[in-house]
Amino acid sequence: MYGVQRTARPTDWDVLSILRILLSKRGYLLFGCSSAAMEPEAPVYERIVLKLSGEAMHEHGGRDNISPPVVRGIAERMKEVRDLGVEVAVVIGGGNIWRGLSAADRGMDRTTADYMGMLATVINALALRSILEQIGVEARVQTAIEMKNVAEPFILGRAVRHLELGRVVIFAAGTGNPYFSTDTTAALRASEIRADVILKATKVDGVYDRDPNKFPDARRYDRLTFTEALTKRLQIMDSTAFSLCMDNKIPIVVFNMYTPGILRDAVLGRNVGTLVCDEAPAK
Repeated sequence: MYGVQRTARPTDWDVLSILRILLSKRGYLLFGCSSAAMEPEAPVYERIVLKLSGEAMHEHGGRDNISPPVVRGIAERMKEVRDLGVEVAVVIGGGNIWRGLSAADRGMDRTTADYMGMLATVINALALRSILEQIGVEARVQTAIEMKNVAEPFILGRAVRHLELGRVVIFAAGTGNPYFSTDTTAALRASEIRADVILKATKVDGVYDRDPNKFPDARRYDRLTFTEALTKRLQIMDSTAFSLCMDNKIPIVVFNMYTPGILRDAVLGRNVGTLVCDEAPAK
């Protein structure tokens, strides 16, 4: 037996039908706006490596090597980016606690001094992880020097899986070798995890042709190619790190971390700081 089917008439409007139209592109046009205006902005990078200096953990003029309110501010900016769906990895320095190169210049054995610097980065990484978890962001610390009771060892596949699950991964202890900077670590890890970009947080709002603190007329670059940066001898990263980025075509964005909302702007592709990238395409 067959049931009787009711044929819908044009006048049969219900609340659900009206909502469907309002939320459709036709509804946007009826009310004089485009769908693009209604849709949220999408990040241009899916996976990033954020390079933080150790000094970023330290309050200017403060006595503590690590200032929890300052770290919390950094963590909240990272959460804002993570909530956009961006996979976030972090490489952090240790200069707020110990600088291996400076100690070596004062007479300490360079290898020993560098290992001490690696341990300083682990301290900073643990502090950042703690604050991230306090604000509801899952995070993992992976170290290049194995220390089972403190953090995970660096394992590429595990790091990538953490990122895919929405966890922030903090790479600590540098590369695990002396004579290599945390800039080199950032370039290496970005290459290994196939990051789309390195976001290098600094105290200035980009790359200048000369020191803006000494020369008021210093000019900031909005965009540079790797070749231009080398030709102009601009100190963006150390030579090893810069070569890795250039060889693997990993762009670098240099920006001022202390500008509100700038990390979010960076992942949305807005013009912040200085973009250093591969050669411009031929016209």
